[in-house]
Amino acid sequence: MLKKHKGIDNASIRRFHRTRMKTHDPFSMDISRHIWETRYRAADEADIRASWRRVAQAIALAEASECAQWAERFAALLEDFRFLPGGRILAGAGTGHRVTLFNCFVMGEIADDLEHIFEALKEGALTMQHGGGVGYDFSTLRPAGTVAAATGSIASGPVSFMHIWDAMCATMLSTGARRGAMMATLRCDHPDIETFVDAKRDPAVLRHFNLSVLVSDAFMDAVAGDADWPLVFPGLAEARTVKARELWQRILRAAYDTAEPGVLFVDTINRDNTLGGQENLSATNPCGEIPLPPYGACDLGSLNLTAFVASPFAADARFDLAALADAAGLAVRFLDNVIDVSRYPLPAQAQEAHRKRRIGLGLTGLADALVLLGLHYDSDAARQLAAQAMRTVRDAAYRASVELAREKGAFPAFAREAFLASGFATRLPGDIRDAIAAHGIRNSHLLAIAPAGTISLLANNLSSGIEPVFSAEAERRVLETDGRYRTHRVVDYACQLWQQRQNDGVPPAFIEARQIDPLAHLHMQAALQPLVDNAISKTINVAADIPFERFEDLYRQAHALGLKGCTVFRPNPVTGAILSEPADERVQCCGIEREAD
Repeated sequence: MLKKHKGIDNASIRRFHRTRMKTHDPFSMDISRHIWETRYRAADEADIRASWRRVAQAIALAEASECAQWAERFAALLEDFRFLPGGRILAGAGTGHRVTLFNCFVMGEIADDLEHIFEALKEGALTMQHGGGVGYDFSTLRPAGTVAAATGSIASGPVSFMHIWDAMCATMLSTGARRGAMMATLRCDHPDIETFVDAKRDPAVLRHFNLSVLVSDAFMDAVAGDADWPLVFPGLAEARTVKARELWQRILRAAYDTAEPGVLFVDTINRDNTLGGQENLSATNPCGEIPLPPYGACDLGSLNLTAFVASPFAADARFDLAALADAAGLAVRFLDNVIDVSRYPLPAQAQEAHRKRRIGLGLTGLADALVLLGLHYDSDAARQLAAQAMRTVRDAAYRASVELAREKGAFPAFAREAFLASGFATRLPGDIRDAIAAHGIRNSHLLAIAPAGTISLLANNLSSGIEPVFSAEAERRVLETDGRYRTHRVVDYACQLWQQRQNDGVPPAFIEARQIDPLAHLHMQAALQPLVDNAISKTINVAADIPFERFEDLYRQAHALGLKGCTVFRPNPVTGAILSEPADERVQCCGIEREAD
C-alpha cells in the first residue's frame, strides 16, 4: 500500500486503485469477501469484478442503443466501490433468476375485511419470495373489541393480524442469507395505538417487524399544549379520549425501553412530497428512508463518499465535487434503467414503478470521508461539508433526470404545475426549476439515504450511510445461508487506510459514535434532510444511562427541525446492542440482515 504521510493526489489514488483492482484482491477484509460470496456472487464468478460486469451489462439492456458503451460506463461507475447499488440489484441483475431488483415495497392498502386482509398477506408473501422487504399501514383495520356489522363478529384489532404477518415472515428467508424485513405503521389517533406501542415489550413477539407511529402535527401541538387527544376510527361513532402528553410519553417510554417504535412525522412527509396532490403517504420501507404510496418500490443506490476525497489525511484534503456530480448523474441513469429491467412480484407494483419512476440515490461512507478530510463528525464544518456534498448530488441528480426526460420522456404521472409547487421542488435552484418546466423530469423522486449497512461492509467496512463510525474495531455478526451466525472482527475503513500508512493508531479526526453528543446526530440528519426528496434512515445512538427527559427531547427537536422521522437506539435488555454479539440469536431490528439492502 502507499505510505505517503502528507496526502496523495486524487489522480494517483485512482491510478493506484485501478492497478490494484487488476492485479490484487479488492477486498481488504474477510467479512467483505464473505458478504460477496454469500449474498452477491453469481455462479461461476471468479471475483467481484465479474459481478460488476454482470450487473453493468444487465442494467445497460434498458438502453435503446449503445448498450455496450453504457455497460462500460456503468462498470466504471461500480469500480473501486465508487457506486454501491442496492443489494437486490447486485444479487439479481443478470442472473436470470426470478427475483426483483427492488429492495423493498410498501404494499397495498389493507381493506377492513377478512378476505382482503388475507389477500394482503398473500401479496406480502409473494413479494418477500422475490427478495423484497415490505411495509404496511395497519391503520385501516378496525380496533379490537368492535363489532363487524355484516357478521356480528368481534374484531381482534390490527396488532393481532400483525402476528400472522410475523409468522409468515419467520418462515421465509427472502433470498439467501437475508431475513425477511417488514415495517408496520399505525396512526397516532387509532384506538389501538397503545397496544401497538407496547407490542414489542415482549422480546418474543413481532421480531420481524420494525414499528413506527404516524405522528401528526396536530398531535405534537396537543402534546405541547397538554391537551386531550381523541382516538377515533372511521365509521365508529364512539371516540375514546386520552391526554396527548401521556400517550406521547408512552410511545417514548417504549422506545426508551425496547428501541421501538420509531416515529414518522407524517404531515412533514406529505407536505414535502413532490407528488403531494396525487398520493397520500402513510408507510415506508422497513428502514424508513423511502415513504411510499401503495405498491411503491425502493430502487436504491449509494455513492461512496470516500472515493471522492482528494489528498486524504493532508492539510489540503477536499471533496472532488466535480467527480461526485459526474458519478451522481450516471447513477441516476443506472437506477432509472433498473425500473425497466427488473421483475415485479405483482402487476400493481410494476404499474406504480413505471408511472412515477421513483429512485433513491444516496450517500454512504460519510463519517469515514470526514475522517479522511480531517473533520470531526460532530463539528459545524463537518455538517456544512456534508450538506455541500449532498447539494452537489441533489443538483446533479435532478439535472440528469431532466436530461433523461428530454431523451426518453417524463414519468407518466408528471403534472408540471403541481410538481413545481411541492414543498421539495420549491427549494430547487432556479435553473433546475426552469428546466423541469420546459422539459419535465424522468423521475418523481431521486434521493434517499439508506442504512447501506451490508453494501458498506462489502466495500471494506465503510461507515454506513450518514452514521458515525461505531468504533475503530468491532465484532459483526453475519447471517449465514444455513440460518446460523458467524462473527467477524472488523476494522473501520478510514482506520485501515491510516494504519497502512502509519502502522498503528487512529487518524486525528477519528471519533466513535459513543463519543458524539446525541444532538450532533440529530443536527447531521437535519443538515441533509432539506436536500433529500425522500427521507433519511438514521439511528441516533445514545448511552444506556441517558436520562429519559433528554431522550424525549430528541424527538421533540426532530419534529421542530423538520425531520421526516426519528429513531433513537438505547441499549436495552430486549434488543441488546447494535454491533456487539448478543447472548442468543433473536432477530435484531437493527441487524444488517434486516436492512433489506
